[in-house]
Amino acid sequence: MSRLAIRGVGKVFPGVRRDAPPTQALQPVSLDIADNDFIAVLGPSGCGKSTLLRLVAGLEEPSSGEILLDDAPIRGPGADRGVVFQSYTLFPWLTVRENICFGLREKRTPRSEQRETSDRFIARMGLRGFEDHYPKQLSGGMQQRVAIARALANDPKILLLDEPFGALDNQTRLLMQELLLGIWEQARKTVLFVTHDIDEAIFMANRVVVFSARPGRIKAEVPTELPHPRPYTIKTSPEFMALKARLTEEIRIEALAAQR
Repeated sequence: MSRLAIRGVGKVFPGVRRDAPPTQALQPVSLDIADNDFIAVLGPSGCGKSTLLRLVAGLEEPSSGEILLDDAPIRGPGADRGVVFQSYTLFPWLTVRENICFGLREKRTPRSEQRETSDRFIARMGLRGFEDHYPKQLSGGMQQRVAIARALANDPKILLLDEPFGALDNQTRLLMQELLLGIWEQARKTVLFVTHDIDEAIFMANRVVVFSARPGRIKAEVPTELPHPRPYTIKTSPEFMALKARLTEEIRIEALAAQR
């Protein structure tokens, strides 16, 4: 049984003006994601990657098809899905610990359990010493660590990440990739990860789903059969480079199609 089942899901947005034609952002797509799997969605800008993630998150309603999580249809946002966006979306009036505990407080989790859970993720994310800092006192990379910790602390069934490292400098981005992958290798949380970075998709995912130019459809599904744990040095291996060459060609074709 698939943990997440996407069945013929499409999305059409109405025109920005009453007389404007609608925009088809996503052609009907179908995708199965197994429990504990790590799937990356890769494609050119504007191809519907983020639209698909927002549909799974319940932030948008599909125009066609259905999405099932553990065999139950998704009807809106829920605590069973943890979402991390490119913008950090932290509550600026809450400290690091309070941000991480936000979902736990909403579920009325006992304070002792909130403390224990937040301590665990503060340590895992390298945030010790910053528990009482506010978001404005943190770097971008640290803010995103808090956002990921907040999503994981709520113990969702699936983690949804929409280009979570896109706003970071290159070195911080690479370190965050290693951090998140290491957490997944320990916890094996089901992950749907949207990115436009080919190296990032190969390094982090077990399978890369390639989207066509808009209106998006699934063009290819490419397994990344690289061993775990994956050190950063695997990015220079022949197996990695072969996958990169294949995916680069796939994306180049779609990027050219988008410009026509």
